[in-house]
Amino acid sequence: MAPGTGATECLEKLERGFCKENEKDSTFDKNAHEEDPHDSSTQAKAARPPLMRHCTSHVALVDPFSLLCSPEGSAKSSKDSGFQPSFRSGSCSEIGPKQYMEDEFICVDDLPQHLGTNNGFPSPGAFYGVFDGHGGKDAASFTRMNILDFITQDSHFPDGVKRALKNAFVKADHALADAKNLDQSSGTTALVALMLGRTMIIANAGDSRAVLGKRGRAIELSKDHKPNCTSERLRIEKLGGVIYDGYLNGQLSVARALGDWHMKGAKGSPYPLSSEPELEELVLTEEDEFLIIGCDGLWDVMSSQYAVTIVRKELMAHNDPERCSMELVREALKRNTCDNLTVVVICFSPDPPSPIEIPRSHRRRSISAEGLDILKGVLSQA
Repeated sequence: MAPGTGATECLEKLERGFCKENEKDSTFDKNAHEEDPHDSSTQAKAARPPLMRHCTSHVALVDPFSLLCSPEGSAKSSKDSGFQPSFRSGSCSEIGPKQYMEDEFICVDDLPQHLGTNNGFPSPGAFYGVFDGHGGKDAASFTRMNILDFITQDSHFPDGVKRALKNAFVKADHALADAKNLDQSSGTTALVALMLGRTMIIANAGDSRAVLGKRGRAIELSKDHKPNCTSERLRIEKLGGVIYDGYLNGQLSVARALGDWHMKGAKGSPYPLSSEPELEELVLTEEDEFLIIGCDGLWDVMSSQYAVTIVRKELMAHNDPERCSMELVREALKRNTCDNLTVVVICFSPDPPSPIEIPRSHRRRSISAEGLDILKGVLSQA
């Protein structure tokens, strides 16, 4: 797949119907009023029935997806499952309302073939990444072109994948400092997803996000590295940095990024703007249907759960991850995103998601005899 998608081509593909959000949030007040123990009026107590909630139970409020995804509800555990993933992807990148396009992405559906090696390499394998540039496109373009080589050429790959991933981010960051033909004030966030067999590892530095679609549920596999995030704020302040109006040192809206050497000290020294990625590893099962990775232009205007809902609905309709990514971009534009938009949708199976069947409850609900007596007493005094 080509490393980028032109804005004109992408817009031509977006000439389709819009997806409308039908979900509505509802809240349920669980706070019950308690009687004053010092109230001496027995008549008032008799006339005040306990708080009752008609036709409501805790069983009815349980998330049906949590029941379907629980270990008890699974036919097989992940250890004895024969699931074998098959990777395919679709992407869309759009300039949005900004004057310049600074996002980059990479999609490699068949990593062994891409690397030209099959002997002893975990199969199937795949690699994906999104890079949100700032201060120019130099850092994002350089990272997209080199990050996979930095990973696979590391001495710890593939036996020590996590170490190789962390080393690759540091190498890319230092290479940006040494490159004389690149803008030293350019920087980029970096989020990559490496699949080796059934193992998936997410490495993230910045505010892009990876979201797993698991039988309709959204599982966030990365943390947005914003300066105001508690853990990031403590790290920044410990290293002498300051946060002003949500910006690191009043300049940058992310707490981790590659490049930006005008804000860093000497190579190897600790500084508030970190290039170290946070890692998340999991073993894929048949319940894991797809992964969405996207730059913050998407997540600024859309929740992780709604994005998963859109993609699952689209996959069930046409099973095309490319059209799914375009649908997410189109929806973000409708919601007036203020940033570039880059989205990659990765499916783990050649088949579309199967419909979710939620078992209907046949439990009869009735009021107790004691509750009925109280209710009769209240009505008789009315």
